[in-house]
Amino acid sequence: MKTIDQDYIENKFIEYAKLNTRSEMESNTVPSTARQVVLLKKLEQELDNLGLKDVSYSDKDAYVVGRIPSNVTEKITPIGFVAHVDTADFNAENIKPQIHHHYDGTDIDLGHGYTLSTEEFPSLKKVIGHTLITTSGDTLLGADDKAGIAGLLGMAKYLNENSDIKHGDLWLAFGPDEEIGKGAARFDVERFPVEFTYTLDNGNPGDITYETFNAASARIKIKGTVVHPGEAYGLMVNANLIANEFINQLPSDFVPEKSKDYQGFILVLSNEGNVDHAQIDLIIRSFDTGDFKAKKELVKGIVTKLNAKYGKKRVTLEMHDQYHSPGDKIKKHPYVVNLAKHAYEKLGLPINYVPFRGGTDGDFITEKGIPTPNLFNGGANFHGRFEYVTVENMVLLTKTLLTIASLHVDLDKKRDNTPLRRK
Repeated sequence: MKTIDQDYIENKFIEYAKLNTRSEMESNTVPSTARQVVLLKKLEQELDNLGLKDVSYSDKDAYVVGRIPSNVTEKITPIGFVAHVDTADFNAENIKPQIHHHYDGTDIDLGHGYTLSTEEFPSLKKVIGHTLITTSGDTLLGADDKAGIAGLLGMAKYLNENSDIKHGDLWLAFGPDEEIGKGAARFDVERFPVEFTYTLDNGNPGDITYETFNAASARIKIKGTVVHPGEAYGLMVNANLIANEFINQLPSDFVPEKSKDYQGFILVLSNEGNVDHAQIDLIIRSFDTGDFKAKKELVKGIVTKLNAKYGKKRVTLEMHDQYHSPGDKIKKHPYVVNLAKHAYEKLGLPINYVPFRGGTDGDFITEKGIPTPNLFNGGANFHGRFEYVTVENMVLLTKTLLTIASLHVDLDKKRDNTPLRRK
């Protein structure tokens, strides 16, 4: 493999990191903020400059897509890569990335009274000698997911300038509003004709994520009956007490503070009210589809029992699925994960199957019929002032994507469909 343009990857990351592309949950526009369109339009132009074909931006879903044409004569199944442009709910105004060449492993004074401490963040010891990029202490950095964008553009530039790596059609997609769970839900995948794709969102080199939570929200409303406390015997129904009774019937160990790895939870987000009425908001999370359904039935069952005790329609339930784990569908198409695994092995990367304890664009894209595990972008401490990424890790992402594209030419017709198992 010829030399990857490290300066290009670094410069693109810095250029894009300086842009405020924060999304907003309360917005009803597409995308949720106009500032995301600024970067999306820049990416549309960059893909044109890099020689991609079928480059387009859609006002309907606010995705930019483009195709790196195949350079082989045989028919190879098209595959894709996806990154998002928005950043999380943290100060994103006047971002000033700080570059630390040949990082020496010591604490870094970010500014504004904050220190990036090796004691607090021991992962810094893994990037000694790298070109480290940090915040200036008062904003986030946006490595989630501008590191993924930079690494993906590095691949596109390499393939535009070099023909030593054989590959089939490769589709790239850049989208908005991942942080608020709206972007990929709108993605028109008819514009993205691939069999499978990878997101490049968070993660350390060697990470592969193909399972996330199944997620639901629930709102329980309780109607009380208010009478004067001096005349309450047999008449008053205290909505507060019913709310407490509901919560006490939830499993005491199935809570976030007692769960990790592949364990799920039910979280009581809020419990507010008075004698007349009360409202409880919950979220339900589980990696296992059967367990997810069981926990939803548990909540429904408690509501049914309380209504049987206090009268029908005293307690009402509104429950909505938010997203589903791609795990069940990806397990039916294990080649997409095994291909990434073989690329990691070829590069000497440790293979680490990671449960992602949240939702990703891959959840929604997989639901639309395109299996979509997540790889890595090489950053750390996402969504805040202690974010960092290294140029070397972004270059490693580029090398990984090139390796996946190359291996797919050899393996497409003789696929490794070894069943996926949690490690």
